[in-house]
Amino acid sequence: MKKIQILAMVISSLFITSCESTTYQDISAVVTNPTYSKNVEPVISTKCTGCHSGGNEFPDLENYDQVKESSKTGKLLCKIKGECGQIMPTSGKMPQATIDMIQLWATNDYPN
Repeated sequence: MKKIQILAMVISSLFITSCESTTYQDISAVVTNPTYSKNVEPVISTKCTGCHSGGNEFPDLENYDQVKESSKTGKLLCKIKGECGQIMPTSGKMPQATIDMIQLWATNDYPN
């Protein structure tokens, strides 16, 4: 019982220590089989489509086909990893867990 109480205190302290939104993502469970609709689309929608939609910024990242194509050409991952010029999103690098998840989605042949 004492071990459970200690574990509960440790876990709760992780959430109390920092309220920064990326902290939860960094400590969350690793996604082993990401899909576009469940895992990738919410990130792209939140972090990318504000600029990359409606022809405002190239490439448009409004749907599965556009995100898949940008990933296949290497542009999407290159930009979010910060390996080719300006890092995206411009607000700052995404958590490594998110980048790894998008990379795994591409490695797994872009499941929808």
